[in-house]
Amino acid sequence: MTAKPVLNRAQFHTSVAQLRDLPHSCAEIAFAGRSNAGKSSAINLLTRKNRLAFTSKTPGRTQLINFFELDADTYLVDLPGYGYAKVPPEVRAKWEGLLSRYLQEREALAGMVLIMDARHPLTPLDRQMLDWFTPTGKPVHILLSKADKLSNSEKALTLRRVQQELAALDGVTVQLFSSLSRQGAEEAATLIEGWLARARQPQTNG
Repeated sequence: MTAKPVLNRAQFHTSVAQLRDLPHSCAEIAFAGRSNAGKSSAINLLTRKNRLAFTSKTPGRTQLINFFELDADTYLVDLPGYGYAKVPPEVRAKWEGLLSRYLQEREALAGMVLIMDARHPLTPLDRQMLDWFTPTGKPVHILLSKADKLSNSEKALTLRRVQQELAALDGVTVQLFSSLSRQGAEEAATLIEGWLARARQPQTNG
């Protein structure tokens, strides 16, 4: 019998609103994205758990960093959605401070999955996330979500354009993704499992 893929072991662990409350972790993968970009649906599809991440009709509802345990001290991390206009400015400022410090300072963070609506990729706030995270040298994988809403020619054009715009950034990969049609789910899961496997390997000096 084959071992259960690590993503499919995800179980809710804790929610935190302050960096000081982050759990001890050896390895974690963060999921980030604009409000309503399809982040929760992507997490649910990749973990094969329909209601693991809460999908809300009200964008901007997730205001906490949610940790889902995969194995001991190994987590999938659901970051607050950003860019929802109706969020009060002081709340938005708090989120941004929390997100930027987490992405820049969290040692256990092995990589970031950034979800962008394929119809509106690379918004200024998406670029802000990349600006915060890419200097760490850790990998970023972009899921161009809701790809089922594009024609085949639009898909190819969007993928090529995003890849070209980010070509100067090291460690950034891009793919088309759809939670509805499951396009790209296997590819994304394999990549994330690979990140986790490498992050959990004992570090050797030399």
